[in-house]
Amino acid sequence: MRRSPGTEIEMSDERARVSRRQFLHGGAAIGLVAATAGTWGCRMVDTFRTGGPHQAFDMRQGASDLTVQPVLAYSVVPRVEGRSWRYWGSVQTEAAATQEAKYIHEELKKLSGAADFGMRVLPVVKVTKGGQVAAIKDTKADAIVLYAGCGWTDVFNAVVGLGKPGVVFLRRHSGRYYLWDEIIHARFLRAHTDHLGQTPLGVNDVVVDDLDELKWRLRALYGLRNTLGRRIVCIGGPSGWATSGAPQRARERFKLDMVTVQIPELNAMIQAGRKDQALMARCRQDAESYLAPRSVTLKTTREAVAEAFLLRKLFDDLMAKHDAHAITTRACMNSYAGIMPCLTLGLINDSGRMAYCESDFVVIPSGILMHFICGKPTYLCNPTYPFKGRMLFAHCTAPRRMDGKHLEPVDVVTHYESDQGAATHVKFRKGQLLTIIKPDFEAKHWLAPTGTIVGTPVLATCRAQVEVELNADTQEVLKNLRGFHCMLAYGDYTREVAYAAAKVGIDVQTLS
Repeated sequence: MRRSPGTEIEMSDERARVSRRQFLHGGAAIGLVAATAGTWGCRMVDTFRTGGPHQAFDMRQGASDLTVQPVLAYSVVPRVEGRSWRYWGSVQTEAAATQEAKYIHEELKKLSGAADFGMRVLPVVKVTKGGQVAAIKDTKADAIVLYAGCGWTDVFNAVVGLGKPGVVFLRRHSGRYYLWDEIIHARFLRAHTDHLGQTPLGVNDVVVDDLDELKWRLRALYGLRNTLGRRIVCIGGPSGWATSGAPQRARERFKLDMVTVQIPELNAMIQAGRKDQALMARCRQDAESYLAPRSVTLKTTREAVAEAFLLRKLFDDLMAKHDAHAITTRACMNSYAGIMPCLTLGLINDSGRMAYCESDFVVIPSGILMHFICGKPTYLCNPTYPFKGRMLFAHCTAPRRMDGKHLEPVDVVTHYESDQGAATHVKFRKGQLLTIIKPDFEAKHWLAPTGTIVGTPVLATCRAQVEVELNADTQEVLKNLRGFHCMLAYGDYTREVAYAAAKVGIDVQTLS
């Protein structure tokens, strides 16, 4: 797992170990609050420290590297006088294959070093026939990259049979010419017919020469690898906006592991925490540190901010107990023992983990996936009606470290509907390109346009408001709206999201 240097990560790891160990010997709500109080304060401050040129943040906490298995397909072709004897391509001798394997190793080593995600490359495996692929049937790789220098379709079929996602890399101008640049479409993708086959390797899995094209596909697979089977703590249990089947669909598509913590249990933890004078003193101290920068304007009470830090600490404890790096809240509009979780969720997202309100598993899988793809917070929000090329998005739980490095300016205000607690009116960066993911209720079709931030108004809506100029035709957006909640992230990650989601049977429509 790739780790960024810094006190926050060291404290995070140590505190997780202490918390889990203490849970094995206790577990009561009051014990939970008291047991971790002594190791907590320093880590909280790091969460809202302004990023600088020498400060790095691990924005993908809990992630594992993508392990890649490169496979070189080649042939050894003897010369036959008086007839055609060789195929197209330059990898048709043992010597050429050995040299090409070394070249692939060095190329992938450089790609891994330059990648903005964790990637581990296994030694290159050389094969001339499908049967030899069985040697890696027990590989621990998460993805296969097939370098199709020569060989035949039995190699492709054997690689597909491994059951791993894969990318086919072809060379035209980037080194030795590969035979399959000529024939992959007709012989494998269409299987000698006029129709594309329904194989796990498709037209979107083929790259010619371009290492950047390979890298973004691997980034997408990295995001998927870290989404599948992800554990998430669900305060009040999992749910779905207007559809009770959303949690089960999320389990089926993404194998999400949803751990329920009942609301009365959390409320008891909050009440115990309020009675801990040392703990509350730390919460107030961290609230003051959070409010100190000139980029932060307070428009609610200091006590509400302090209580948001108390809830943050309790959520940290619950995630540590269940070995999770994600949390979601159900029935949060009614508060938890009087605390609205809005600011708390934003703080967790800014720390490199994931926190979403409403426990809406229609949209949460898209947020987890995009978070690991882009290495930035993802913002769950409500959409509005597209009109004249623009949409407004709003919620009360916006993160501030939207670029993964720096904290955006913010007004700390109340939660809109209740007018209590602490929430964020983030001053999102004007001119910033956004990815917008809008999942459907059935987990079959996601809409994924991009847009540019044009303003952060103050309307009678949820607090963190962002107005977006869409990079898509308004009528096309209107015709293709499904579901309700959206996920936003800084940057354009539509191709990665579409590529990864397709691997679990979700079609992503990108509009431009």
